[in-house]
Amino acid sequence: MLSAIIWLPVLGAILIGVLPNFSRAIALAISGLTLVISIAIAAGFNYQNPGLQFIEHFNWIEPLGLDYNLGIDGLSLPLIVLNTLLVLLAVQATDRHVERPRLFHSLLLLVSAAITGAFLAQNLLLFFLFYELELIPLYLLIAIWGGEKRGYAATKFLIYQALSGIILLAGFLSWAWFAKTGDFNYESLAATHLPANLQLLFLCVILLGFGIKMPLVPFHTWLPDAYVEASTPVSMLLGGIVSKLGTYGLIRFGLGLFPDAWLIVAPWLALISVVTAIYGSLIAIAQTDIKKTIAYSSVAHLSYVLLATAAGNSLSILGAVYQMVAHGLILALLFNLVGIIEAKTGSRDINKLHGLLNPKRGLPFVGTMLILTMMASAGIPGMVGFIGEFLSFQGSYATFPIPTLICLASTGLTSIYFVIIINRTLFGKLAEDFTYLPKVAATERIPAIVLAALIILLGIQPNILISHTQITTDNIVATLPTAGGNEIARIETRK
Repeated sequence: MLSAIIWLPVLGAILIGVLPNFSRAIALAISGLTLVISIAIAAGFNYQNPGLQFIEHFNWIEPLGLDYNLGIDGLSLPLIVLNTLLVLLAVQATDRHVERPRLFHSLLLLVSAAITGAFLAQNLLLFFLFYELELIPLYLLIAIWGGEKRGYAATKFLIYQALSGIILLAGFLSWAWFAKTGDFNYESLAATHLPANLQLLFLCVILLGFGIKMPLVPFHTWLPDAYVEASTPVSMLLGGIVSKLGTYGLIRFGLGLFPDAWLIVAPWLALISVVTAIYGSLIAIAQTDIKKTIAYSSVAHLSYVLLATAAGNSLSILGAVYQMVAHGLILALLFNLVGIIEAKTGSRDINKLHGLLNPKRGLPFVGTMLILTMMASAGIPGMVGFIGEFLSFQGSYATFPIPTLICLASTGLTSIYFVIIINRTLFGKLAEDFTYLPKVAATERIPAIVLAALIILLGIQPNILISHTQITTDNIVATLPTAGGNEIARIETRK
């Protein structure tokens, strides 16, 4: 079943080449079927089992240590379902008159396959292959269908992401060479023990690679360009799921492979999360482009995942996973709504957009959804954003009280820039340039309705996600040594 959700989208991309006149229908059918299979996997998932499930493993290229090794647990399961859902909604949100539809829909499906493969891969080289495979489709999606500065944004995106991959590959190869396991399977490498100085070195390399992917300050400069210049469906994927490869990697390959060294770097990661949260929020306040504001808000909110992961306790890691899902749903919906606003008004400038909540001549549906989503992003109780932040901050406070309080204060800045957007764009007199804005069609509303429903549902019933994740996160935390004392000395002693 795991291979099916990877290779079905690839098959769909091939079918689109064979049946070019049905590209949209094929993309919808394949992405919908992939979502159904991922939900079936979730339904058959034993949440009492902390280990991998639905394992698929066979030797591929033995001299390289590259195995086709797939597995799913409570850490990857919610991200797999999130990915398949967002790809389906991205296809639905695509303009029916998009240029070169065959290529566009094929690339969306290939992105889905690569991201799913990365989340399922239990071999480090296999993970790297999928991690890199998603770059070319995303580069083309930005470069061909992006905005005015699409060439610059796509090139910058490719350079940063390729650098991230190169750094990770160097770390993986070095780790496997020193470990002398003979393969790159996750379980084999996790069972090896190396001197503390080498663990710290490899961990820092991996943190740098995934820090670019998230991204963290100061490696974030590719993000606003890529998010802003990308088309609406591509922005939904970039913000909703692609950035989660970085946060997932921190937990799976950072904390999971180097639990001893993790406690040494954790205070520094907490400091980086504070800087990223404050910086992202302040820059977001200064923007006049709604899409760019949302892009910088993404930087700030992902820092909460880093803080929770750095804390390394059961509650904080559970909160990190929940925050990843919450962030993905909220950001995808925000980009979808901004895309509709731009399509109907031709602008994203908050100084030009006024009165969009006008019930007769404006965009009342979009305005209402925008208020709901921004409330969720600001952490209003009853919505998914509140649960993610509450679990993350409650867990991280026990380990890093001061960084947690600072990040908690930065959530107040979230309210500031979102209130600015709501006040300027939704209320007041409709801008003179707009007499009667085009109505939002029923089909255009589907992605927003689905995402909004999930934001509310997971805010009211968080156990839907927690029940499938908690055993796995507890198992990850169990590998961490007790904090305190000279970690390097203790690691050396155990060796």
